[in-house]
Amino acid sequence: MAIQWFPGHMHLTRKAIQERIKAIDVVIELLDARLPGSSANPMLAEMTAGKPSLKVLNKQDLADPACTALWLAHYNAMPGVRALPLDASMTTPARALVAACHELAPNRGGMAKPMRVLICGIPNVGKSTLINTLKGKRAAKTGDEAGVTKLEQRITIADDFYLYDTPGVLWPRIIVAKSGYNLAASGAIGKNAFDEEEVALELLDYLRQHYAKEVEARYKITGVAALADEALLEAVGRKRGALQSGGKINLQKAAEIVIHDFRAAVLGRISLETPEEFAQWLAAGQKLDAERQLKKDAIELDRQIRFKKIPRPPRAPDVPEEGEG
Repeated sequence: MAIQWFPGHMHLTRKAIQERIKAIDVVIELLDARLPGSSANPMLAEMTAGKPSLKVLNKQDLADPACTALWLAHYNAMPGVRALPLDASMTTPARALVAACHELAPNRGGMAKPMRVLICGIPNVGKSTLINTLKGKRAAKTGDEAGVTKLEQRITIADDFYLYDTPGVLWPRIIVAKSGYNLAASGAIGKNAFDEEEVALELLDYLRQHYAKEVEARYKITGVAALADEALLEAVGRKRGALQSGGKINLQKAAEIVIHDFRAAVLGRISLETPEEFAQWLAAGQKLDAERQLKKDAIELDRQIRFKKIPRPPRAPDVPEEGEG
C-alpha cells in the first residue's frame, strides 16, 4: 500500500515558500542522512529552481559513513549545489553552514545586502534543533514527532544573516513507493498514516540484504540473510518477548520494536538507500506514474464524451489495401 501524508498546514507552507523564495539568496534543504533521496522534496526543488542550494545531510552520526560519502559526492557534483554532513547537536559543524552560504552567494553580506536564507526540510528531520544550535539558544520548538513547527519564523543569526524557518513539509503525492516506507521508518510521517507491520517488513527486507550482521548482533538471530521478511519479524518478536497468550507472536509489538531500534540507531549506523538505488526507484516510480496518468486521462476523456461535454473524435477513414480502389 502506498504511503501518503499531506496535512492541511502543509498546503499553507507550500504557499509561504512560494512567496518567500522570491527574496531568498540561498536555500538550505535539510535531508536525513540515512535516506537523502527519499527525504529530498521534489516540490521544493521545483519551487526553488535556480537558487543556490545547500544540501545538509543531517543525523550523519546515525547513517552509514560509506553511504553518506556517496551522497555527498552525488550532490557536490551538481552545479550550484553544495553538500555537507551534519549532526545538529555539534556546534562547530553547524556554524560551517553560514560560511557555506556565503560561498554560494558571495555577493551577499553586510548591512546593505544581508544574507537571506530559507531553511526547509521534511518533518522531524532536525531543523529546529539545528536552528537552536546556530542561534545558541532555544529559538525554535523541537520535538520527536512530525509536524512540530507550524508557522514560518525569521531568526537573526547575525546582523547581516537572516534565516527563515518553515514547517516541515512533504509533497502531495509520493510516487516512489520505497520512499514512503523509508520516510515512515525514519519518523517523517505521522504515525496514523501508515501500518507499522508493513513498514517494519519493508525495513527488515532491506536490512537483511545490507546489514544482516547488525541485525544478528542486535537480536541474537542467526542466518538473517536467508530468512523471509515475515519469518524475520516473528524471530525478532520471539527474541524480544513480544508474545501474546499461548506463545503467539505479537507482530504489532515486534514491528514497533524494529522501527524504534532503527530510529534510535541501536542497530548501528545504517542508511536505507544509495544514490544508485534511489535513481532506480525513482525511474520505476515515474514510469508507473506516467502509466497511471495515461489511464486517468483516458477515463476522463471517455466520461466527457459519454456526457456529451465534448464531441466524439471522428473515425479515421478506411484506407484501401494496396491494389484496391
